[in-house]
This record gives sequence, C-alpha cells and structure tokens, in this order.
Amino acid sequence: MSNIKIAPSLLAADFGNLQRDVEMVNNSVADWHHIDVMDGVFVPNISYGMPVVKAIAAHATKPLDVHLMIIDPDRYIQTFAKLGAEILTVHYEACTHLHRTLQAIKAAGMKAGVALNPHTNINLLEDVINDIDVVLIMSVNPGFGGQSFIENTYTKIKALKELIVKKGASTLIEIDGGVSSSNAKALKDAGADVLVAGSFVFKSSNPTETIKELKNCAN
Repeated sequence: MSNIKIAPSLLAADFGNLQRDVEMVNNSVADWHHIDVMDGVFVPNISYGMPVVKAIAAHATKPLDVHLMIIDPDRYIQTFAKLGAEILTVHYEACTHLHRTLQAIKAAGMKAGVALNPHTNINLLEDVINDIDVVLIMSVNPGFGGQSFIENTYTKIKALKELIVKKGASTLIEIDGGVSSSNAKALKDAGADVLVAGSFVFKSSNPTETIKELKNCAN
C-alpha cells in the first residue's frame, strides 16, 4: 500500500499570515494544499474566493487541492484551472449533470474530484467512478471547521473501496473533517489515501511537527 497523503486545510490557517502558513506547508512533509471555497448558499458559511486562491497559488509549491462547496460549480471550472488548481472537487449534491461536470474539469487540465456529504450514499457514484480521480468523503457536515468526526465514515470508506476495486478504478479516497493523529491509522486501514486536516494542524503549537506526526500515525 502506498503512503498516505496529507493535505492541510488552509481554511484553518492564519489569514493575517497566509504566506507564512502556505510556506510552512511547502516545507513540511505534507503533499497537497487543501483549499475550501464556500459560497454561503450551498453551505452556511463563506470562506474565500478567487483573489485569496490566487494569493495562495503565488506561494504554493505543492499541488492545490480545491474543494468547491458551492452551487453551480460548472460556472467556475475554467477560472480555477487558470488559478492553478491541480485537483478540482465538486459536490455530488450540487451537480445535476455530474458526468458532464467531470468531463469539463478534465478538459480544463485538472484532476476531477467528487465530494459526498455525510448523508449521501456511495452507491450513487457507481456509474461514474471510473471518471473520478478523487472521492472526498465528508466526515463532518460541510461548512465549518473544528467539528467532531462522524463514525459512520469508516463504513463509507470501506464501501467506496469495494466499489473502486469492483470497477477496476484508480480513484483515490480523501477524508475531510475531524481528522487527527487518533484516527489517522484507522482511516488508512479502512482504505483512505488522502487525509485533510485543518484545525488539528494549524491550531497546534508546531504545525510542521503535527503534519509529520499525522503522516507517521497513518503509515
């Protein structure tokens, strides 16, 4: 099994020192920068928009993993491609024509991700799993950082892993919400490939060491 990837969520970074925190992630053992874009409609919170993503991209040396928690994400596919997103993840619940959206993301030169809210069943992805590069399982309700981990996530990871194997897909499984060193190993054992961590990393006394700890715990 390959080593698990760590994607610190910049939603939990210090926005007064954003360049410093982006460079911290660059210099750590983390693999991706996770960027949560919220519109206040699909989720009850507003995070940041294109100017902030552009600022992050100017300093990031690792891939930008952009998670769109917005309605009508198709309108912004080309925009995020131009901003430098390597992975663009849209919510299943926000896409009426998911297959078309996935094709548009790939046509724009990015890897295509699909996020699932806690109530959304894995089986709904059966017909498109081979078109998805990353499935992001929300292990909290989307919209706010610092929430408690939903235990049913383990069952969903295992079900998704079975679907990926059955279909012969190469899709990665990403987990977002309530991730810490206490559950990293269990998530990896269930089948996770990528762990997103926000508050756990950025609210620690030594974020660089916390990222290393998370990776060591998982692997």
